[in-house]
Formats: sequence, structure tokens, C-alpha cells
Amino acid sequence: MPSHAGAPPSRRLFLAMSAGGAVAGVAALSGCALQVSTGVSGSGETVTLMVKPDDISPELIKEAQKDLGVKIVTVRYDITKLIGMMTNGNPPDLVRGVGAVDAPYFAARDVMEELDPYFAKSGVLKLDDLDPVNDLWRYDGRTQGKGPRYGMAKDFSQDSMYWYNTALFDKAGVDYPPETEPVTYEEWLEDAERLTRRKNGQTTVFGGSYNGVLTPNLLASLTVAAGGSLFTDDFSRVDFTAPEARKALGWYIDYCRAKVGPSLIQPDPNAWDGPSYQANRMAMSNSGYWLGGVINADKKLAPLSRLAPAPVFEGGPRVSPCQAGTGLWMPKKARNKDAAWRVFEWFFGETPARERASSGWGIPTLKSLRSLMPAQEDYQKRVLKVQNAELKHFSVIAFTPYASADSLYALFNQIAPAAMNGQMSVDTLAGRLNSVMNEQLKRGKEQVG
Repeated sequence: MPSHAGAPPSRRLFLAMSAGGAVAGVAALSGCALQVSTGVSGSGETVTLMVKPDDISPELIKEAQKDLGVKIVTVRYDITKLIGMMTNGNPPDLVRGVGAVDAPYFAARDVMEELDPYFAKSGVLKLDDLDPVNDLWRYDGRTQGKGPRYGMAKDFSQDSMYWYNTALFDKAGVDYPPETEPVTYEEWLEDAERLTRRKNGQTTVFGGSYNGVLTPNLLASLTVAAGGSLFTDDFSRVDFTAPEARKALGWYIDYCRAKVGPSLIQPDPNAWDGPSYQANRMAMSNSGYWLGGVINADKKLAPLSRLAPAPVFEGGPRVSPCQAGTGLWMPKKARNKDAAWRVFEWFFGETPARERASSGWGIPTLKSLRSLMPAQEDYQKRVLKVQNAELKHFSVIAFTPYASADSLYALFNQIAPAAMNGQMSVDTLAGRLNSVMNEQLKRGKEQVG
């Protein structure tokens, strides 16, 4: 560490944001931010949460203050603000993150607190009760999914699964997918083409939407489904020209070219699948179990809607990953760690966790809460049967620690539309993506050291 360790590093260093919001220089935070004393927790302490408004309601915050005797202050999640607070030696006590992509990124930069000692002592969050999805929040210095725990997911979905509207299938004369056996990605796309409806050059019904949580995570998942890996063994490079990654990229570009669903070149005016699916204008939506939170609220739509397993590529393995795993982590320099852990336990194992589990907006991340998942109606029982069968196909798909998913997403969005519009071949696209993404990954690896 250079001689100025102990003084806060310059904000300029951290706020040099590369394309799409990757943070240049978070690495320097590890030993450089101001040292702060960790107060011992007790009643009346204040815990600062950096979250999005829908992560925790004002009612729950009031309840926490009553139950725990801890005051909770929320700051709206903002990556630039987070870096600023960490740089100034005054980070939040708990920070929202997307486990699938944020955990390796921040853990590699040594700014996250290892939570194993806290889990070991917890009477609320027991290790044998943790769903395997929480392994997205583990990182051993090299690979995601192993090593110390740095956070936990609040709920999850297997994001390659998809919902479908049986009424639209009936109307188009398309057979329903099997309940627990996967279709191939090619079959999914053929069905989407048959289900799409157009009038006067406008798409009136999307046959199917398949964009994943964010394109880089989607392509990483599709590549594993094709039998390969998007990243090299040390995660320092991507290779879209490798046969499996090329197959994954080719399929996704075919999906965009077919204009059967929303994409960069045919955006959904609602910006997400929910409203189009609710309005009977989308026959299949690649949204995992969590979309049931929207569907169940519509008593006409819910009985017509079914959940299907993640598709497979012919000859590839059956994988059903989680591309998000949103939850919380604790910065290494947080001031109120013990009080923050008490809030963490409450958020992930007590009232908020029980409320989330019974809402149908996601699968609980504690196995002991699964019995709270909605199962009153026949259609809910059917969804649960499909979902429970799919759980055994979950696996962690490790993401690179050397670039933020947002920055890779921005690079993809700059280059890919030409290929989606048929003005560039998939092979040319693969080469260009390698070139720009590997430059980004190289810079990130230099920062992490």
C-alpha cells in the first residue's frame, strides 16, 4: 500500500466511472480508507442501510426499532454515493447488493466484512438452514460459490425458468411445455415465433421474452447450459468465440432478430415484462418464481398462468441458476457491526423474511420458511410442484470479480444492436465483445492486483 495509507484516497480515483458505471479504483479502498472504531452494539444504536425504497418498508423499519431497540436510517442505494461514503471512512452499516455479480466484485476488492463468525454464533440464521442460493455470496479469493460468506440473499428465483399463459397457447394452437421436463432453447424460440401476433407492422402479442436479469449474467448462464464457461478459469477474460459461448450468443441474437419479444432493438414500453404479461400481451416471460407476486394478485390471470423449467441446449447439462440473489452485505469499515448484524438477522430470518416468503414474490432463502410459500389454490400448488422439482437443478454460476456486470452490460449494448439488426455477423460480434470486454477485465484485474 503506498505511503499515504490511512489518509482517505482521492474521490477522483473512485469516481472515475468507466462505461456503464463500473467503478475504477475500488481496489484502493481496502487498506486506504479512514480507520474507524467499531462501537459495541447496544440498545439505542443507529444502523444505516443503503437500500432501494422497495427493499424495506417504513412500517417494517418502525417495527424493527420497536423489536430491536435499534434505530434504522436508510440511504437510497447509489453506487457513486456508496464509493464516496466508503472513501470518506463513513460507510453505511449494511448495503444492498446483487449476490450473483456484486459479491465477487466487492469481495475481491477487500471492502466486505466476512460474516462467518457472525453466522457461527447466530441463533436465527443457522448454516444448515441456508438455501444453497446463499453460496452466491461466498468468495474464496478466486471463485464465487466457495469460501467465506459476505452476505445473504433476501429471496430468490431460478431466473432461467419462465411463466406462460395457457389461454394464449390455446389461441395459437401451441402445445403447453411439459411440467417438469425442460424444452430446448431452440424449441422455446420456435414456440415464441408461433405465439407472436402482429398487426399493421406492430407486435400486438410478444410470443416470449428472454432477457434474464442482465445480459452478461444471462449469457454466462446460457454458456454453462451449452456445456462451457463464458470466462476463462481465472475469470480474467471472456471468450465468445469458444463453441459453447458462441452457441449461447448466437441463440440470444437469433431471439432478438426474430422480434418475438422485447430486446434492445424492440424495447417493451413498460421496461419490464410484468405489465405486458398481465395485459395478455406476452405469452411467455423469462421471469422466475418471483413474478408470481404479480400474477397471484390477478384472479383471472393466475389460473391461466404456469411456471416451466429452465430450457436446455441439446446435449448440454441441465442448469437452473439464480442471476440475482439480491440481499445485503456489511462493509469492512462499518461502525456498528454488532447492531448491524442484529438488523441483518431480523431482516433475513424474522418478520420481514416471513412476510416475503408468504407473498409469493420469491423463494425464501431459509429452508425452514419454504412452508410459508403460497399454496392455497390449485394453480399455486401446481406452480410449487414445478418450482420444488427445479430446486435440485440449481447451481452457482461464478461471475468475474474483475468488472461490474453493469459495465459489461453497457459495452454489450453499444456493440450488439448492429448484430441484432442483421448488419453484423455473430462471429464479428463475438470478436468485438472479446476485444472490448477483455480490455475492461484487464483494467479491473490490475486494480485488484
